[in-house]
Amino acid sequence: MVRRFAGLVLLFAVPAFSQTLHDVAKRVNDHYNRLGSLEAKYTERYTGMGMNRTESGTLLLRKPGKMRWSYAAPEGKLFVLDGKNAYFYTPGDAQAQKIPAKQLDDMRSPLRFLLGHTNLEKELDHLSMTTSGDRAIFTGVPKGMEDRVKAFTVTVIAETGAIVGLKIEELDGSITEFSFSSLKENVPTRDADFIFTPPAGVEVVSGLPPV
Repeated sequence: MVRRFAGLVLLFAVPAFSQTLHDVAKRVNDHYNRLGSLEAKYTERYTGMGMNRTESGTLLLRKPGKMRWSYAAPEGKLFVLDGKNAYFYTPGDAQAQKIPAKQLDDMRSPLRFLLGHTNLEKELDHLSMTTSGDRAIFTGVPKGMEDRVKAFTVTVIAETGAIVGLKIEELDGSITEFSFSSLKENVPTRDADFIFTPPAGVEVVSGLPPV
């Protein structure tokens, strides 16, 4: 009886899905490689350089290579990636910043791997994984960002592979975190969703993204 009880405890203690790094990473890859578009609510938290701010809004992604971050707080702030260029605009500014996507050095850029062919084990160096409840937490360094990023953490629902959190720790001590909720997959999108149209009187200039 004791042996049978112990067996039942083990049966219910072990998840029905694999928890190895390779298998969960593959689940994430497969999940996003099947998607054509994604909509989610997000909260963005930034600490560093004497600042501590929290912002939120709606994120819209569409393959290949397009995203739109529409801020609700602060209302009207906008980041658009049209596949070739990224645009940054903050209400009240006389100018909007434009930068080629290939030169984008922004903390949203690691999220761009979701817009192409996802492969966590190739995108992140020194990759490791821990688990907490139903979550799997990957930590590594995005390729090409070793001179800026100390650690990049991706939190996913282990059973489905859906990403619910990102955390970027930079070498200068600053931290950027994104949490995602209300995920809607393969939602209808319009071409206009990924075209930046500056407000009246706002000039679009080439430059670097703001902190």
